[in-house]
Amino acid sequence: MHPNVPPGLGTMFAVWARVAALSFGGPAGQIAVMHRILVEERRWIDEARFLHALNFCMLLPGPEAQQLATYIGWLTGGVRGALIAGVLFILPGVAAIMALSWIYVLLGDVAVIEGLFLGLKAAVLAIVVQAVVRLAGKALPSTPLRLLAFLAFLALFAFDAPFPLVIAAAAAIGAVAIHAPPPPVGPALTAPDAGAARRAALWALALWLLPVGALLAAARGSVFADIAVFFSKLAVLTFGGAYAALAWVAQEAAGPLGWLQPGEMLDGLGMAETTPGPLIMVLQFVGFMAALREAGWAQPLLAATAGGLLATWVTFAPCFAWIFLGAPFMEGLRRNRRLAAALRAVTAAVVGVILNLALWFAVHLVWTQTVQVKAGALQVELPVPLSIDPAAAMLSALALVAALRLRIGMGLLLAGSGLAGMALHLLGAT
Repeated sequence: MHPNVPPGLGTMFAVWARVAALSFGGPAGQIAVMHRILVEERRWIDEARFLHALNFCMLLPGPEAQQLATYIGWLTGGVRGALIAGVLFILPGVAAIMALSWIYVLLGDVAVIEGLFLGLKAAVLAIVVQAVVRLAGKALPSTPLRLLAFLAFLALFAFDAPFPLVIAAAAAIGAVAIHAPPPPVGPALTAPDAGAARRAALWALALWLLPVGALLAAARGSVFADIAVFFSKLAVLTFGGAYAALAWVAQEAAGPLGWLQPGEMLDGLGMAETTPGPLIMVLQFVGFMAALREAGWAQPLLAATAGGLLATWVTFAPCFAWIFLGAPFMEGLRRNRRLAAALRAVTAAVVGVILNLALWFAVHLVWTQTVQVKAGALQVELPVPLSIDPAAAMLSALALVAALRLRIGMGLLLAGSGLAGMALHLLGAT
């Protein structure tokens, strides 16, 4: 199909439903699925257009895979195509995570289920470490960028610095001090109606901000207002993809906010890794658990469902706004040298952010007790050495070897780790 000839409505639904159903494996796997179906099979866009779209989405806060789907939907079918692609991309994950959240709450204390999630936690740790290694190889080609990644890690791990401050500082340093040639942009793209995109952006902003404002006006101080505000901040400030967002969520939701325990955060990430759709769907589980514990409703599971869906809404509604606002100006944005340098610095800092996330996961998975060490501005959470969990340590070590040395695929890694955890529980080893 020629890129400027939009596909029919039925075809768009069928193709994007297929993309959504096959979108396992985190952002890298989802982007690969889109490339295979949209570039190689359907030929809706060519290689240059696909890479150009991916580069644009990397500039935006939020989950780049979902935004890439939304942008390609806009490029090939206007506003209608963007809505079909963006909504279908997340629907399977919304349904799957909600179902698993109910199962988790109702059956999570069953030994076999506990063993399953122990194995999934070990696999998730290996997947996050693998993400650090892969991203570092691509994002840190020079000493200044490696130093920036280390400083970002140090700020989060040792000084409990706010995640948005770390990313903002990295962007500022990059814009001023990092040299980056303008990225290759290829030929100019013929885009759909820019006016329609602007109107759609206003609708997306209204659908995001008006419910948040209503909650603040009618239920300020409630967990629902807190969920709306927290995840709205996340939607604005999390550059660098899902793992970068998870670092902030883990730092706050399993810390000062007290919405869930570190182990539960790992359980939720295991759910998101094993279901189709964006990895950031774990935020629905966080909202679910927050409302379950804090809402105070007579029907706690109903409150939890509302909290999970609210978290999903305020996470993804802004993604449509960013696409509709930025898409008509993509060419100019990509040619800006300072913006390219800032993005390179943010990407380097994200390596440090994900490394901090990996270490945080490891500490709370392999050890059952931690201690806070404070000295002035220094604030470090360290494991108690004698509290090591042998089963968790063994599963984590095996998962790391499988992921890093044997290069086992994500699906097989998650399935094998889950089965191993269940087996250990049945054998009484945990």
